[in-house]
Amino acid sequence: MIQHSTQVRQTALTLLRNGAKNADVARRLQVPLGTVGYWKHVDRAKRGECPGRAAPECPRCDGRDLDRAAYSYLLGLYLGDGHISQYSGHRVPTLAITCTETWKGLMDACEQAMRTVFPNNSVCHRRRTGCREVKVYSKHLPCLFPQHGPGKKHERRIGLEPWQQEITDAYPWEFIRGLIHSDGCRITNWTTRMVGGERRRYEYPRYFFANKSDDIRRLFTDTLDRVGVEWTTLARGSDPFNISVARKASVTLMDAHVGPKH
Repeated sequence: MIQHSTQVRQTALTLLRNGAKNADVARRLQVPLGTVGYWKHVDRAKRGECPGRAAPECPRCDGRDLDRAAYSYLLGLYLGDGHISQYSGHRVPTLAITCTETWKGLMDACEQAMRTVFPNNSVCHRRRTGCREVKVYSKHLPCLFPQHGPGKKHERRIGLEPWQQEITDAYPWEFIRGLIHSDGCRITNWTTRMVGGERRRYEYPRYFFANKSDDIRRLFTDTLDRVGVEWTTLARGSDPFNISVARKASVTLMDAHVGPKH
């Protein structure tokens, strides 16, 4: 193995610190390119420059900018139909949002939100029976989703941190859209009524949101109140798990900002 003098190494580091390229330094000093790269790596590490990290990773830990609109939407998806896994065999936690196979638009919107909130992390799809999981990997998932914890969401308290509440207050429709896209739907209901002595069929659109968690339903309805949408609670048996939006003006408002899944 060729040994290079301390003077050659120091000359290389001086050139590199002044902005010279690795290849130019290697040619000038007749040192292998890999050796120059290694010297640069060790030098930057000693000076605390964290080689390989081009930008801060986490808005909560490192102060990286956060796209708050995309986060508000992704938070709604997570609370409705998402979960974070931390398996012992994996170093990095995973956020997975479950989407019905036919909802291509929803999967695209979910993936785009993940890539916007986590621009430096891997996003992928995993096919399951009748559905797909859109997944992102990041060790900072618990930082951005502090609602994560052991057990099912409806069996423990779910509340927003003050910084999350500030975001959903600023972007309420994105939050509502995420909740509807995960645990809600837009359907066409029908009934009959007498018109001129004749019974006729009458159809009307309606939004539903269904979730077993009292806390998550309350987050949804509080946000509906904030944007002026009227809602009611429908109980199936003795379980009031369903929130309905049926008044024409409120449905029109929902159509303008949310719309059906696709």
